[in-house]
Amino acid sequence: MSKMKCRLEMIAKQQGMGFHFTDATCYLTADLFYLEVLLLPSGEVQEVKVAPHGEHPVPSDSLLHLLRSDNFADFSVRLAELFARYDIPGDNETKSKLLTSLKSLWKDLQQLSEMPNEPKCCETRTDLINSGRVGFLMAGKQDHPLSLYFYIYPNDGPKNCDLNSDFLAFKGLSELKPAVQEAQVTVGASALTHKLQTTSVIPQPPRLDNQGCPAFVALAEVPTEMLPACFLLRLKPPIPVLSSFVERLGHITDVTVPDFGLQWAPLPKLVMKGSASANSQSHPLDKQEIFTLLLADGGVHAYFLPESAWHVPTQRAALMDSVPFTHPAHVPAVLELLRHQCAVNTLLSSCSDPHSSSPASVCDLYFEVRPESTTSLSVTFHQPRADSLAVLLVNVSNPRCITCKLFGAGIPDPTLDKYISTVMTSCMSIPATMKALYSRLEEITTAPLSTSHTAATEAENDHLSPVMDADGQLPAASQSAAMPEHSHGPGSACSAVSVAPSELSPEINAGNPYPGDPVGVMANCQS
Repeated sequence: MSKMKCRLEMIAKQQGMGFHFTDATCYLTADLFYLEVLLLPSGEVQEVKVAPHGEHPVPSDSLLHLLRSDNFADFSVRLAELFARYDIPGDNETKSKLLTSLKSLWKDLQQLSEMPNEPKCCETRTDLINSGRVGFLMAGKQDHPLSLYFYIYPNDGPKNCDLNSDFLAFKGLSELKPAVQEAQVTVGASALTHKLQTTSVIPQPPRLDNQGCPAFVALAEVPTEMLPACFLLRLKPPIPVLSSFVERLGHITDVTVPDFGLQWAPLPKLVMKGSASANSQSHPLDKQEIFTLLLADGGVHAYFLPESAWHVPTQRAALMDSVPFTHPAHVPAVLELLRHQCAVNTLLSSCSDPHSSSPASVCDLYFEVRPESTTSLSVTFHQPRADSLAVLLVNVSNPRCITCKLFGAGIPDPTLDKYISTVMTSCMSIPATMKALYSRLEEITTAPLSTSHTAATEAENDHLSPVMDADGQLPAASQSAAMPEHSHGPGSACSAVSVAPSELSPEINAGNPYPGDPVGVMANCQS
């Protein structure tokens, strides 16, 4: 028993908490909450209880399990999260008001989660997480804040299961981390005071407005307090977010995201670094430009993300661990924007599987991935059985809709765009999609073409990219011919093929400042 007491006392001091014991019960105390740990004579933990001061202690099965399994590291992490949750600025009166405000927010978010979503959002639990108004809500308890699970990464979670309101029916969430993106709802200090609710702002009974959005009572009509704090969505794990998205978050919440403490870097570097950390990889993926992937069928792909193309202002990103806000109405829009960013990040991370083969492996196919806008990218590759390039433009218009358009010489099948868009949206993987696309192109190039089909293809070739020479390079004259005045310039992947601006989406057609020559890079990859 003394050994367990000593261990608990050490953990409490590490977290800045008080510690004392009476007989077989240890108390770990903070200003606004405390833990009771009841020990048996053998030193085994019999029960763990958590309570905010002034409330009755409630048993915590999760903390009990950690102590019984001698998992003191995770117990310390959970204790630190509890301490941070109750680490509220101000005197006791201010802290009490903030707790009241937080509980009112939790009540409103619970009501939002119970309001009807669109039918398509509720077919499976995965749909609810990825499309629900507030995702999948886990009610707050004494030992855990209210949590919103709002994005599940592809191929990592249960695809089809019945919906139950009880979180115990979905224990898999805790085992799927970091496959499931979580936002814990809590409060944090702010340099400015904000008007925060101290009661519910959802009318009774709850209702939707004409646009299908939840209706709210104006803050002027309910009790509020001006407090030196704001609500927070603590992101678990942190998310790499583009600077333009950070600005949009501020516009949604009317709370500026503090710039200090944010470390800015090109988006792929943060995504790759996070991918390696999540899979306990020691090699620094964020330092690489070329990623070699071993596919399930034994094929090997190499993906080149040129630093010069991504190291531009539009791709500047920071790792965000929290989003401040002041009203429950902000939460659905914030989650949807974060989902959008997660979808872009998912596509980028698919090019850098940390369990991939060595960069020195012999590759079957090479691909170059470049940004075209904040939510679109291009993948350039050599066509099968042809000395010409093709470019796949990928536009993530929203987290659940990805549209692809293929440009290149001799691509006669008009259904390819729809097919590839379906594949990309389904698997959320660039390598899997490129494998499917390359296989389809091989089938098309080997199939016999009718005379009319051949003529149409030749006509199409007249306004697409010229044929490269034997070294994989465009002749000088051909390069200038493939770069009309209205083209994207030498930095865009679209310079590999001559494409009319009217064929591109508005974002992509706006131009591209990225330096470099994809044709030369692709040729160098093969040399």
